Amino acid sequence: MSRLAPVLLVTCSLGLGAPAFGQGGLTAVEGIRVGHHTLSEAPTGCTVVLAGTGAVAAVDVRGGAPGTRETDLLSPENMVQEAHAIVLSGGSAFGLDAATGVMRYLEEKGIGFDVGVAKVPIVPAAILFDLGLSAKAGVRPGADCGYKAAAAADAGPISEGSVGAGAGATVGKLGGLGMAMKGGIGTWSFSLGDGLVVAALIAVNSVGDVVDPDSGRIVAGVRKPDGGFADAREIVRAGLPTRDRRGENTTIGVVATNARLTQAQATKVAQMAQDGLSRTIYPVHTPFDGDTIFVLATGTLEGDVNLLSVGALAADATAQAVLRAVREAEGVAGFPSVRDLEPKGVKE
Repeated sequence: MSRLAPVLLVTCSLGLGAPAFGQGGLTAVEGIRVGHHTLSEAPTGCTVVLAGTGAVAAVDVRGGAPGTRETDLLSPENMVQEAHAIVLSGGSAFGLDAATGVMRYLEEKGIGFDVGVAKVPIVPAAILFDLGLSAKAGVRPGADCGYKAAAAADAGPISEGSVGAGAGATVGKLGGLGMAMKGGIGTWSFSLGDGLVVAALIAVNSVGDVVDPDSGRIVAGVRKPDGGFADAREIVRAGLPTRDRRGENTTIGVVATNARLTQAQATKVAQMAQDGLSRTIYPVHTPFDGDTIFVLATGTLEGDVNLLSVGALAADATAQAVLRAVREAEGVAGFPSVRDLEPKGVKE
């Protein structure tokens, strides 16, 4: 079962009106629609972010084991400057096929890069590895998953937790899968009084623990056999043995803003957004994670952009979305959630 992004209003006295924090998540950005499709046969699925007729797009890849599609196209020196959708998917490299279904959906709607003889939808994608949770072999997100997620996309509140790309996500795997916890997908937004909106949608499937940056406390991570958290920071700093975690990980997401950005500026925002992962996940960007952040800039906000503010808010939104992802997740057999452990005295 999923939960919807919260509404949390915070006001200030800068004379710019009341900013809204958290309200609407990624769909707080006008023109952005989000859809999930979760496969009932196994905890896996895909999430699609639609950008109307196109938005300036960029990407930053930090993990050592990425699984991506069309990311080279998003380099500022290349010809195409926009994307029409972004796909986040489970299923490891098999899940990249979800983008094919999104392309089919967009082509039917007449949306794409006009090459004269056709309109070609530009649909970059990134995947996370969740095959180890499937109770049924061969259940993976494919083209049908992408098509259904795109068809379900809307501009309303976004379901969070164990849905879409977060359905099979887990976190805290330095001690092995047996001591890990359930991850998920979460979203957060900042809407400022001057009209600027910056938001993030993040699917969290990390090797590392998830840590609250305000308190330094572990929210979800490696569990001790007798309860509590082992603390990945202590494991690493003590030189204790860690298991080879290849093929089980990766945190992926999308940052969106209504600011008017060039592709080079959007790339800088994607780089800054990765700081949100660094604040909340330890360790992060490891050799066994494929951590990838996309940026979509719709450009509907009039006026000059303060790139520093957009990038800083992107990192803040990313960090909050990571926390939401694990707090809203629901446990599955062998992988308890934050909510499962809280009644037993294990607090964030």
